[in-house]
Amino acid sequence: MTVSARIITAVLLILLPVFGALGHEVRPAYLQIEEVEANRFAVLWKQPILQDRRLPIDPVFPESCTAPGPVTPEVTGAALLQRWIIECPLDSGLIHISGLSRTLTDVMVTIRRLDGSESSTLLRASQPSLDLSDPAPGAGAYLPFGIEHLIFGIDHVLFVIGLVLFISDRWMLLKTITAFTIAHSITLALSVLDLVYVPQGPVEAVIALSILFLARELAMEESKRSFLTRARPWIMAFVFGLLHGFGFAGALNDIGLPREELALALFLFNVGIELGQLMIIAVVFALLWTGRTVTHGIGYGHSAHLVEQAFVWVMGCMAAFWTLDRVLPLI
Repeated sequence: MTVSARIITAVLLILLPVFGALGHEVRPAYLQIEEVEANRFAVLWKQPILQDRRLPIDPVFPESCTAPGPVTPEVTGAALLQRWIIECPLDSGLIHISGLSRTLTDVMVTIRRLDGSESSTLLRASQPSLDLSDPAPGAGAYLPFGIEHLIFGIDHVLFVIGLVLFISDRWMLLKTITAFTIAHSITLALSVLDLVYVPQGPVEAVIALSILFLARELAMEESKRSFLTRARPWIMAFVFGLLHGFGFAGALNDIGLPREELALALFLFNVGIELGQLMIIAVVFALLWTGRTVTHGIGYGHSAHLVEQAFVWVMGCMAAFWTLDRVLPLI
């Protein structure tokens, strides 16, 4: 075994235990508060379950709110649901999510009132509380949510990085990324608007398979890659983009869209996805440029090839692990 192969093998063995955790995307939690009578609200609390365990987060309402005793939870798929009634004006004080500052997830809080007004706010680890006296931004919360969903969706990130490494021609890369963007925008809208329904389980499995396919192509010599991916990579990106769009829709379906600003919220979420995608591409280009600058004149070609191959093998092994992990529960 060559030195390069030994290094790659060592990296894979070190990272293997974390593949399982990375393969399960942490969905956002959702807190819906709907006024059913004056100063009386129906509360829906939906939080993700990760590896059969609930996240240690819970909503805390202002002290003036009265609520019933413990609410029996309901487990639905990969989420835990709780419903109860609270009585209070909800026009001042804080709604706080305890434990949120110690997690990587987000919480979308939607408040609907009897007069038809609706507001949505995205709470995160750095901002776990909502000030009820401060008007919420409404659909604007979906822009940062889209950015964070892309950046923290490791499978989507790996696919985008793979496309950048796969295509050296800048014009073809732009064409391919555009095709990927158009495709996932189409299926995202179709899914969220309930025009097309595809179960999330098979979608997540095929997304993992798309990353495995791309890693396989990157691991091969360019002359041995399939003709379609070499000559028309934008077609490959478009087809896989349709699948990734259904994956993006999974998180958005978990929290829903504001009824009064549905089109705007969907548009902003999609723009957020694109901004996150551009951030990832910019980081990859910056790293490639830095690598060329630092290693200029000291054998950059060999070292760059070694690093790229190590990344491709890690990417491929993660995708293979995710594929098995997501397919087996479907059998």
